[in-house]
Amino acid sequence: MEDHLLGWLRTLDEDRLGRILANRPDAIAAPWPRRLDTLAHRLGNGSAVTDVLRTLPLPCLQLAEAALALTRPTPRTLAAFLGAPVRDVTTWLERLHDHALAWPGGDGEIHLAEGATRWWTAPLGLGEPLEHYLNSWSISNDALRALARNLGLPAHGNKRQTIARVIGALSDGERVRQLVGDAPDGTAALLERFTWHGPTLDVDGGRFVTHGTPERWCADHGLLFRPSWHVAEIPREVALGLRGPDHHPPFRPVPPEVATIPVDPEEVDHLMTLAAPHVVERCAALLDNTSKTPLPLLRTGGVGVREVRRVAKETGCDEDETRLLLEVCAVARLLAWDERSGGLIPTERYDRWRLDEGSARLRVLLAAWWRMERSSLRKTDGKYGTVLGDDPSGSAVARVRRAVLSALARLPAGTAYADRVSLVANVHWHAPLIDLPLLRACAPAVLDEARLLGLLANDALTDLGRALAGLTVAPGDENDDAVPMVEHDPALVEAATRALASVRRSALFGPDLTAVVTGPPAAELAALLDRAAERESRGAASVWRFTTESVRRALDRGHDADELLDELSAVGTIPQPLEYLVRDTARRHGEVTVTTVGCIVQAADTALLAEIAAHRKLARLGLRLIAGAVLVSSAPADRTLSALREAGYAPVPVPDTGEITIQRVRAEEPGHGKLVLLPGGQVAELTEYPGLDVEPPSHVLAEPPPDPYEHARRLIAAGRNDEARNGRTWAVIGRMATRLPTAQQSLLGFVVDRGVRAGITLTGGLTATISHGELKGAALDAWCEEAGDYLEFPLAEIVEVRGAY
Repeated sequence: MEDHLLGWLRTLDEDRLGRILANRPDAIAAPWPRRLDTLAHRLGNGSAVTDVLRTLPLPCLQLAEAALALTRPTPRTLAAFLGAPVRDVTTWLERLHDHALAWPGGDGEIHLAEGATRWWTAPLGLGEPLEHYLNSWSISNDALRALARNLGLPAHGNKRQTIARVIGALSDGERVRQLVGDAPDGTAALLERFTWHGPTLDVDGGRFVTHGTPERWCADHGLLFRPSWHVAEIPREVALGLRGPDHHPPFRPVPPEVATIPVDPEEVDHLMTLAAPHVVERCAALLDNTSKTPLPLLRTGGVGVREVRRVAKETGCDEDETRLLLEVCAVARLLAWDERSGGLIPTERYDRWRLDEGSARLRVLLAAWWRMERSSLRKTDGKYGTVLGDDPSGSAVARVRRAVLSALARLPAGTAYADRVSLVANVHWHAPLIDLPLLRACAPAVLDEARLLGLLANDALTDLGRALAGLTVAPGDENDDAVPMVEHDPALVEAATRALASVRRSALFGPDLTAVVTGPPAAELAALLDRAAERESRGAASVWRFTTESVRRALDRGHDADELLDELSAVGTIPQPLEYLVRDTARRHGEVTVTTVGCIVQAADTALLAEIAAHRKLARLGLRLIAGAVLVSSAPADRTLSALREAGYAPVPVPDTGEITIQRVRAEEPGHGKLVLLPGGQVAELTEYPGLDVEPPSHVLAEPPPDPYEHARRLIAAGRNDEARNGRTWAVIGRMATRLPTAQQSLLGFVVDRGVRAGITLTGGLTATISHGELKGAALDAWCEEAGDYLEFPLAEIVEVRGAY
């Protein structure tokens, strides 16, 4: 099959080959191929073909399946088989050609990629061709001749001739139907079951060897074959003949329309500018809450309903919003499991996220939702799933999300979907390989989540939603950190910046101790007011009220009166009543103090305690006398004991009971760092950057692939030189790579002619892992995995070649 594809690729012009490369970014991913044979191998890769099939609409898949059901399909035979105009068939065949999933042979026959043939084991519910059964080792020459005689055919000639006559007879639908019309009673009903519910069914094997039964008659006339005693199959040609000339497989070249209603674009835009800042602000509030109270997990994994409700109440979110944002923050790696805290807490990535500008923070959240492999708001039997629990649907949920937003993006500007039923039907036409029950269950949740994130407003996609739906970069999966290109997509950057352009960074303070923000508050402003006041309302205008308790809460977090007033005056004019409230609360703040001590040191000799407190080597313990015979240390008991012993004293530990006890000291277990939460409560360590004085880069962009049309030009030019290159690889390597033994020269030749992977060592001790090599004079131009690019290696300086697997 790959040879057929390579032969077709060699006939293409630059424009057609460029379209294929543009539609198949997997084919020009690093290391990008430099020869047509390498490209053909990539295009025919089974898993890559499966991924491409998921992106194609229904007519493409229906055509591919129908082509598999025909023996030698052509555009005309396909059109006749489907009962459709040749024009419609050709249009969608071109779509398959542009994805290298199908291509025409020299005689017009349509060939399909091998990965596509594996997708449908029984295309259109049809079995194997007659040739498959008649060429089986279990069919003897005598059995073939008997079959021919039963069909009224000449039985002379060799096996190949007999098979051809039988296939010709049973491929004639009219003849097969006439044959069945003269069959014993019960035969038509038996064959009808196989024709429409087959091709393989369980049977009573004994009836196939009993004379006079319909089963025996069908077997004697080649209408049914048995691969095993209790299983029978109907050949493809027989089933097609019995279905009749009026039967046509389904073919829907036109998508079902989505019922739409007009909407006001300005109102949609306004709602986006309200929702987007709210998302950033609520995520910051949620993460701030978990920094104070770590979020515990259930034993079975995930966050319990009680904890979700607690967080929702404390942050002012509703439950749906809390469920969604918790999962988004976990996928964005802003929230992770911490062993010491015994719960989910913000990560170091959150520390960097909160200092970034609002647009970047929003894009991080949207990119996480785009690749999230669970549906936060989907209900099963009327109940939500566990937050951050394992979802068996996994990546299929993410595909539903992208398919729904893509369908909404195809609606005309200024329109919204009118009902979900027509929307789901349209989505399934464009993404038919998505499980339909899963789509129906997840689509409402996707729409609700998109509305909360500012991607959908008044049932119409916002500019932010269109930018996300129009992403051309790979979204990555839920556990993939290497997806920064989504966050840095130019269209998404522009839309996110505009969505946050209307945020308010100032407040109106009233003499009634209220603060009013007329519009969406910036996350920093909302965080400041949440620290010092109680939020009373949200919406087009948000209201906070200052109380003695709320101001005391801000002072408890480390603010003093002047600092708090300075921060508030930076965002608005402070009235006298508010200043009086802050300063009066500050005067009473700290009337009672609480001190944390690591441990207590006691002795009967007060002079000894005074000596210990004044000891220079023990200054790091922060020792201080608080009573005549009591010394407190700021360090814990174990560190204090160790330091006192090093200084020459002989302390012993005393537990809460007051009795002196000596315990064996266990070796300390290594500390646990912050962990990333995975589905089902699984955790994995976050990447650390020890020894770095600077923050790790927020994203690393891979070398971009070449332009598809320019690369098509290079491939075609390289194809013309293939014949000139063939045969001289070994001669050049043998003459130039003189430091290598013959076996290693041969391996290097396979790097050039077959693109295999190998490790090399150069004279200076430099090593590299290479593949996809080409000879350029006295140098080997090959893909270097360490460099992520094609490099030239002088053949004379290669001292070793070894296999790399």
